[in-house]
Parts: sequence; structure tokens; C-alpha cells
Amino acid sequence: MRSGVPATMGDIPRLQAQRRALIVLVTAQILSGLGLAAGVTVGALLAQDVFGSTGLAGLPSAVGTAGAALAAVAIGRLSQARGRRSGLAAGYLAGAAGSAGVIAGAVVGSAFLLLIALFVYGAGTAANLLARYAGVDLAAPAHRARAVSIVLVATTLGGVAGPNLAAPFGDVAAALGVPELAGPFLLSGAAYAVAAAVLAVWLRPDPLLLARALDAEHGAADSGDRPGDAADPARPATVRRRPGVPVGALVMVLTQLIMVAIMTMTPVHMRDHGHGTAAAGLVIALHIGAMYLASPLTGWLVDRYGRLTIAVASGPVLLIAGIVAATAPAGSVAAFSVALALLGLGWNFGLVAGTAIVADAVPPDVRARTQGMVDTAISVAGAAGGMLSGVVVAVAGYPLLAIGGGVLAAAVLAAVVMAAGVSAARSR
Repeated sequence: MRSGVPATMGDIPRLQAQRRALIVLVTAQILSGLGLAAGVTVGALLAQDVFGSTGLAGLPSAVGTAGAALAAVAIGRLSQARGRRSGLAAGYLAGAAGSAGVIAGAVVGSAFLLLIALFVYGAGTAANLLARYAGVDLAAPAHRARAVSIVLVATTLGGVAGPNLAAPFGDVAAALGVPELAGPFLLSGAAYAVAAAVLAVWLRPDPLLLARALDAEHGAADSGDRPGDAADPARPATVRRRPGVPVGALVMVLTQLIMVAIMTMTPVHMRDHGHGTAAAGLVIALHIGAMYLASPLTGWLVDRYGRLTIAVASGPVLLIAGIVAATAPAGSVAAFSVALALLGLGWNFGLVAGTAIVADAVPPDVRARTQGMVDTAISVAGAAGGMLSGVVVAVAGYPLLAIGGGVLAAAVLAAVVMAAGVSAARSR
């Protein structure tokens, strides 16, 4: 199937189901973007108030991403057994429950309850990221990165609006007797709950179950997913010779680690230099916008120029982001906005390219389970980045965190991708 034209009449149901799935996924992603971004904006600030320590300000990010790691495994297994609809809806419902728990923990002033709730809240983050794989289930091999990009870019609308609603929802929370910084979690809970309902009601037919059924029915590889296709001489070399799951996972793990570390501590650094919640919210909104808004262009670049090319390009972008953040004048919102936008763009390059690499490598019968494990590794990396970021800033300062992360990303990504390229060349 090339250029959007079905190879046979049997491909038409797949195309129709793909279009419907993308429409439903886009709707759910807009909603879940609200839930994801609102919590990101104030999580570190809320922890700083509750724990009274900058060194522990990265703890919410670490706990939330640890929860996302466990949830990714559970969502992957549930999706493998019962389809994307059940797995993703369950993840968003857990995110809604976690949001309610965060509010309760803030009201009673319980650090323990806050951390438990943030752990559960991480399931919403896991579902938000895993949804990108649902967009690939029925996509043609040559259009997989673009399918990923459509799902990701939908998060932009909610992701940009969410941080800018932090201050208004803080006012709403204060009027209800809830701590102001817990206000955005009111929005998160509602958004995640509605996203779960949208998927549960309208994601039919389930894209993963349909892909599996069509694959079995045709007994062939019209989507390029069968393990035997790698040796099929009728297939183009660009489809046959691609890196496997470890390379895609490593690209996404590293970009997640660096992105979360710098992103987590930027609002704290800004507040320490006199900026308010609204300024931090604007910077995070631009960051999340760059994380997702560039997706259509990135998807086209990945499909056009190759997975490894765009994966390695993420390293220099993250390095530039780190340099700009490290040298930004303390009072300049514009400088932090540029730095965080570049940080989001570098992450987007790594995520879209890495997702396409993984999607190329796994067949439908093990797809969701494998993808869940990959995203678990991504979440663990995010947890490590969130946890270590506060410690690094407390000991060495924000500039060292920013520039050190950029250097690490550029060096390691170049090494990983170059090694993968050499290995692929030798296998030809």
C-alpha cells in the first residue's frame, strides 16, 4: 500500500478504520493534553511548598514518572489482551483518580498522600504517550511516522492551554478552600476522565485488534509487520533493513531523561528569580507546544529521510537548548521560552523517530506488550531525570544541569545512532 492508494479492495476497511481511529485518538489527546500539562506546570512548585526544600522539588516528577513506568506495563498488557480501547481508557481513569488524590493530599497537608496520588496520576501520562502507538496499528509502513505525528500534535492544543489555565484554576481552588497550587489538578482530573469516556465509547473497531485480525486473515504482511518480511526480497531495502527495538528505545530513553530533568527545574529556577506562576506557565506551555506541534514536520522528515537521521539530529537540538537555558539571564522569560521550546523540539525528534523504529520492528501479536515495556524504560528514565534534577540544582546550580544534559544527549545519541548505522550497513 503506497501513496495512500489501497493495493487491493481488502485494504479499504483498514484505511477507513485508520481514519476513524485517528479522529477519536486526536479528540482524546486534546483532552489528555490538558490533564498532562496542568500537572507539569505546578508539580515541582507544590512539592517545594509541601516539603520546604528545593532539593526535593523534582520528587513529584520522579514519582509521577515512576507511576507511569508501572502503568505502561499494565496498559501494554491490557491492550495486548483486550485492545487499545480498554488499555488507554483504564490509564486515563487512573490519571483522573490520581488528580483527585493530589487535591486531597494538598488539602490535608499530607506529603505521603500527595506522593501516592502523584504515583497514580502518572498513569495518565503513560496513556497519553502510549496512544501514539494506536495511531500506527493500521498505518502503511511508509506513513508510520506521520501517523504517530498526527496523534502527538493533537496533544498540543491541550498542552498549550493547560499551563495557561494554571493561574485561573488556582483562583478557583482558592475560592473552594483548596491550596492554590493544587488547582490545576481539578482540570487534570476532569480532562482525563472525559478522555477515557471518549475512547471507551468511540474507539471502535479497536485498531490493534483489527490489525491483528487482518494480519491473520490475509496471512501476509501488507503492513510490513511479519518477522519473515525482513528477508522478503520483494520488499524495498528501506523496509527490510531497519534498526530494531533496542535502538529506538535508547533514543527515546535518553531524550526523555534530558527533557524531564531540565523541564522539571525550570519553573523552580524561575520562581527563585522572582517569576510568578503565570510566567512559568507560559514557558511550559511553549515547551509543550514545541514537544508536540512540530510533530507533522518531524513525521514527514522521518518518513522521508530515515529514522536514524532524525534520531541523531535530536542530539544537537538538545545541546543548543541546554546552552540557551544555562546562559539565559535570570529575568528573561523570553530566553527561557526559547530554551524550553528547543528542548521540546529535540524531544519530539527523538520520540517520533524512536517510535517509528520500534513500530517497524514488532508484529501485531506482541506489539502492545513490547511497546509497553519500551515506554516503561522511557518512564524510568524520566523518573531518574526528575529525581536527579533537584539534587543537581541544589548542589551545582541550574546552569550546570542544563548544559550538562545537552552535552550528554548530543554525545550519547550520536554514538548510539552511528553504531546502529554501522551494524545495519554490515548486515546488507
